[in-house]
Amino acid sequence: MTSIRASSFLRRVLLLDAVSSGAMGLAMIAFAELLADLLQLPVELVSQAGIILLPFAAFVGFVASRSEPARLAVWAIIAINIVWVVDSVVLLFTGWVAPNALGHVFVIGQAAVVLTLADFEYMGLKRSTAGVARASQPERATLGDQHPDTVRALKGMSDT
Repeated sequence: MTSIRASSFLRRVLLLDAVSSGAMGLAMIAFAELLADLLQLPVELVSQAGIILLPFAAFVGFVASRSEPARLAVWAIIAINIVWVVDSVVLLFTGWVAPNALGHVFVIGQAAVVLTLADFEYMGLKRSTAGVARASQPERATLGDQHPDTVRALKGMSDT
């Protein structure tokens, strides 16, 4: 698996994504009924969206904590964010739900934030450099890495 040396910008954006997704998920679960009434969205939609956000936030946080995350993991986060944005827009314009004006502002606003995060993550990915492919580069032992008895024996063999 190809890893990257994550730029500090990418790591900060991923961390922001993880924290905001986790906070939003917890709020949507804890206040599902209140948000549903306030936004005129189905309570099941609000609570299930919150539940979905928690493992996503954990995954993004894990990737953000790596100095050399897998490139594929970062791409997956970007793709999931884009799917979230598309689903948010589709939700509003297909008539599946009928939110009030505040509900429209909420859904469009959170979609705009998620799209911005995906864009920043893409920019951070482009700023990151390729990581070292560790599996393809075998480690070479030096005399200093060997046990002292082995070093003496090897040195004795070279003296003859």
